[in-house]
Amino acid sequence: MNSASLNRLLCPQTVAVIGASEDASRIGGKPIAYMLKQGFAGTILPVNPKRETVQGLKAYPSIDALPETPDVAIVAVPASAVLDTVTALAKRGCAGAILFSAGFAEIGEKGAALQDEIVAMAKAHGMRLIGPNSLGMINPQTHFYGSFATGLELGFPKPGNVAIVSQSGAYGAHLMTAAVAAGIGLSAMVMTGNEADLTLGDIVDLLVEDPNTKVIALYSEGVKEADTLVAALERARQKRKPVVIMKVGQSALGQAAALSHTASIAGDDRVFDAVMAELGVVRVQTTEQMLDIARLATRGIYPADNTLGVFTVSGGAGVIISDAAALHQLAMPPMPESAQKKLLELLPFATPVNPVDTTAQVLNDMTLMRAFTESLVVDGGYRSILGFVTYTATAATTGDRLREELKSLGQAHPDRLFVLIALGDADKLRRYEEDGFTVFEDPSRAVAAIAAMGHYGQAFDRQPKQTPPAMAAITLPDTTPSEATAKAILSAAGISVVPETVCTTPEQAIAASQALNGPAVLKIVSPDILHKTEMGGVLLNVQGDDQIRAGFQTLIERAKQHDSAARIEGVLVAKQMQGGVQCLLGIQRDPVFGPMAVFGLGGIFVEILDDVVLHRCPFGEDVALEMIHSIKGAPLLLGARGQAKADLKALAKMLAKLSAFAVAAGPKLQSIDLNPVFVMPEGEGVYAADAVITLQP
Repeated sequence: MNSASLNRLLCPQTVAVIGASEDASRIGGKPIAYMLKQGFAGTILPVNPKRETVQGLKAYPSIDALPETPDVAIVAVPASAVLDTVTALAKRGCAGAILFSAGFAEIGEKGAALQDEIVAMAKAHGMRLIGPNSLGMINPQTHFYGSFATGLELGFPKPGNVAIVSQSGAYGAHLMTAAVAAGIGLSAMVMTGNEADLTLGDIVDLLVEDPNTKVIALYSEGVKEADTLVAALERARQKRKPVVIMKVGQSALGQAAALSHTASIAGDDRVFDAVMAELGVVRVQTTEQMLDIARLATRGIYPADNTLGVFTVSGGAGVIISDAAALHQLAMPPMPESAQKKLLELLPFATPVNPVDTTAQVLNDMTLMRAFTESLVVDGGYRSILGFVTYTATAATTGDRLREELKSLGQAHPDRLFVLIALGDADKLRRYEEDGFTVFEDPSRAVAAIAAMGHYGQAFDRQPKQTPPAMAAITLPDTTPSEATAKAILSAAGISVVPETVCTTPEQAIAASQALNGPAVLKIVSPDILHKTEMGGVLLNVQGDDQIRAGFQTLIERAKQHDSAARIEGVLVAKQMQGGVQCLLGIQRDPVFGPMAVFGLGGIFVEILDDVVLHRCPFGEDVALEMIHSIKGAPLLLGARGQAKADLKALAKMLAKLSAFAVAAGPKLQSIDLNPVFVMPEGEGVYAADAVITLQP
């Protein structure tokens, strides 16, 4: 959407309310009442054929009778009347409509068909839709309240820099109400409902361009138009706008509830985590976490090299903070020895390591507070500073003196992230916030939010990635191929496999084994028997002509006994690999984000350890190397305990090529399983010993 459309949607000058009500407690009356109460400066045009006025405003009998074309229309009519309403608005040239009405895709096929018809009408005239089944849209900056959220009766959000976007109306309003209670100012609140037209990604895209929005908080039950969302989140990363998301529907039961609620598709939860991490989005599990992170992120300080320095008046609090930092992998390096010595000279019974415990002595001499905290910043060099000062921050005997010492510290170091754990009078705590200190009540929550700022910094500073390998379009067979055919397809795409030959007679098998100069592996080859081990379709360490002949005949007989109707292409004679590290490389098509690459240790380890990493396809060798290094078992590939270092360069090249292959193969490809892949010592290459390609049914 262009900037003009953005401005008309987020900052409408003229708002029509279709189905306007005189009763401020009704759905069609609440938006008017809210805007009048808050002083909306634009024009409100109520449409109600039965009234001359609505809430003191002139009312109009129809959309055609409106004196001007509205920027945005609020539609609060029964589902059966929505199509005619949207048609009339679209023909008038209205930029966008917010559809409160329910009874569409969320109730089944009939509702979905009507929803599609409404969208088609709007798109034919260039009008965009929020909803249906939406609780609306709010812009506290302009006092536009296109919502019937009852939570606004508890308090209106103050203008600020956090935008909340929610697929759920009621929960979105809950988030807004919680933000108001936490004192968080909002730039926008959008509840997308069924997302028949504008999706979560579209709204994020709008907010990335909104100058009032610094932080975007999302509540999601599923993803429609994944490409749109991914592109919008990547733009947010590039523009250094932090995004925090609460994605629900992790369990099978939760996914079913999400589908019935918002008519969305919920993909695999592990895939979602991987994609969000790739895009620099921080995922949270609770409302509390979301608002904590959003509030701290408005400071605009995102240290990529995040380290935490702590000063405390309580040793116990220092332990709690240290535990939380370990949980969130937030580094807390010790103070330099010279700084520790200097601090001990000032206060011999202090603990100067990190956390720096000033003890209660600081209450008698506040200059110690400035000396200790200044040392954390200057000598310790920590990017984030957390102070546990509890009720001393606001107590009558200590609060004012403490604030003066800390205020000068913050002013001297505006590039550092300063957070306090403090309790007491709300007005006094607000003064610390005005000084640049974000105040939390709980130390563990504060540490989690500080750690998130570091994740944002790393994501924002991330350098452009390498271009994925070039890959011509892949033509896949009509039916799921056998192992031999799968390997031939992959080999043609530059993915190396173990040397092997498909043989149809014992004599061919003997000749093939002689060319290997070592023991062979024999496997039955059949597109109908993809999992061969379970039926005895693999023989290892077969040597000599007699063993090869007997092994060939054994595999043919076992295959016929297992499935008399199975198509048997022959027996695969492959080199028996020795040494190396066995890995798994795979592709799985996610219903939301498309092909995802999977990497981990192979063989039995993949099931026992569940030590795998995922990444959206395609990607280059640099991302492949990051994936390889990220698994817990990476030391086995890096030469742990004197073992030879594996050929990581060849492994990364294969993984990157596999990711490009998955995209080039198109939607017909369901999955690829290369297990085991033998990663040989450095310079000796990587070879797939088994391959299964599964096609979409």
